[in-house]
Amino acid sequence: MNLKFGTSGLRGPSIDLNGPAAAIYATAFAHYLLSSGQAKPGDPILLGRDFRASSPAISAICAGALTRAGMTVLDCGTVPTPALALYGLDIGAAALMITGSHIPADRNGIKFYRPDGEISKIDEEAIGRQAKALMADPTPIDATPGAAADHGRQAEALFLTRNAKILPAGALSGLKVGVYQHSTVARDLFVELLTGYGADVVPLGRSAEFIPVDTEAVSPAIVDLLKAWATEHGLDAIVSADGDGDRPLVSDETGQPLRGDLLGLIAAQFTGAAVAVTPVTSNSGLEGQPGLSILRTRVGSPFVIEGMLEAVRNGENAIIGFEANGGTLTATDFTLNDATLSALPTRDSFLPVLAALSLAAQRQRPLSSLAADIALPVALSDRIENFPLETSAALMSHLRSGADNLANFLAPIGKPVSFSDIDGLRVTLADRSVVHFRPSGNAPEMRCYAEAETVDRASRVLKQGLACIRAFGAQRGTA
Repeated sequence: MNLKFGTSGLRGPSIDLNGPAAAIYATAFAHYLLSSGQAKPGDPILLGRDFRASSPAISAICAGALTRAGMTVLDCGTVPTPALALYGLDIGAAALMITGSHIPADRNGIKFYRPDGEISKIDEEAIGRQAKALMADPTPIDATPGAAADHGRQAEALFLTRNAKILPAGALSGLKVGVYQHSTVARDLFVELLTGYGADVVPLGRSAEFIPVDTEAVSPAIVDLLKAWATEHGLDAIVSADGDGDRPLVSDETGQPLRGDLLGLIAAQFTGAAVAVTPVTSNSGLEGQPGLSILRTRVGSPFVIEGMLEAVRNGENAIIGFEANGGTLTATDFTLNDATLSALPTRDSFLPVLAALSLAAQRQRPLSSLAADIALPVALSDRIENFPLETSAALMSHLRSGADNLANFLAPIGKPVSFSDIDGLRVTLADRSVVHFRPSGNAPEMRCYAEAETVDRASRVLKQGLACIRAFGAQRGTA
């Protein structure tokens, strides 16, 4: 059973999850909630899922397992993860989201939510112990699928109500916005919400097949699509999200995607946040933004949430979090458009999308120009897929084992002068450019991030960094 907790939930091959494993982890979660006093027998528990082919079957297995464990299952269907989380917070119910997020269709996962929000790393460990106990039991677990009452409309309505009060009526009038629908569960809600704000909305690229969209490293093929659509339809922006709708994708009027950490910064400025919690992979230029204190964490929403909670414990106010993929979290309530936007401490794609489009509408300027005004260093990222986890571990061990190893490895890129080891290895070079190597937390992938003062230099650093990774893999016979 090749399943593990990563940066956000349990992940692994669909073939491993679709069967007894789904029943084991759903049962383990129910046992954890009941044994820890976070739920009692008969309490409601929510189920949501994305559009990948394996998700309905895995969801049905979880429904059966949760029912047998004594919970009352409410099926929210194909809704964005932040909508599921919001509904759970509203009615005091735990939740499971069946999704592999942005990873390929042959992989899937489960995101877990307590009645008070997303689980922590401590919760993950406890669920893992419960799962191991179930696996050790000689009695095979019952993986019979189950059914549940349909609560999809309730979850969607609550989420739309939340987002429909963020901006004034007609705030997006005059904007022509494409919605790249592909296979994201956010596709119809985006169209409804943006149309309600007065935008001229053009649905694009709806797909019956699941398409993995990584908003942190948008593929060249998707960028080409966005650029062609922007020209063809004369668009001011194109918006979208990943599979489960918690990571935003926003392109400017040329079809060029804006980086997720830039979207997070725009959301922070839009809300008037005083503190922003973000992983070490987000742009280093964030520290220079006026009026905003930046707190850095490891990569993954559990770490961002813990950083936000620490800020709350320290008496900070107006706290927001975001990741390099653009997923934006709020730890405190904010007042927007004379209404209270309640805290939603899980990744959300809708707030940063609305913030970016509102900025363009208010200032009546292209998004490309507004992004240039913020003047963050050029930051790029990409990943090598199907890079074995053991090879990633060997590479990181090699780089950390001595200054000579690191210098020799980076020789084609530049001379290292300092590094950070918070999550992966982030190295500042002599020309002040940055290269960051980090194994994915939930898939057999090796990620590379690059920063520099110019696009050309950042592109070269990224290209050379990926080449160095591939060369290491080739030496080990794995890439």
